[in-house]
Amino acid sequence: MANTSSAKKATRKIARRTIINKSRRTQMRGAVRTVEEAIKSGDRNAAIEAMKRAEPELMQAAQRNIIHRNNANRKVSRLTHAIAKLAK
Repeated sequence: MANTSSAKKATRKIARRTIINKSRRTQMRGAVRTVEEAIKSGDRNAAIEAMKRAEPELMQAAQRNIIHRNNANRKVSRLTHAIAKLAK
């Protein structure tokens, strides 16, 4: 348990940030999931549209340190590659 007033304040701040970050992480995962479902169904146009929404979500999550920058880049790259495979 936090003893000092600054530690108590830090605990409160962490609790607030955790709620915000959970919301952003959920939103990001949902955007990625829609792309993956469109790829799985084989609908290239729907996948491209979903990717237009998912890529900024991933990059914003990386900027806000919700996920690592390399993780976001890797996800974007893999999803883009999977969409490109649908064209063949």
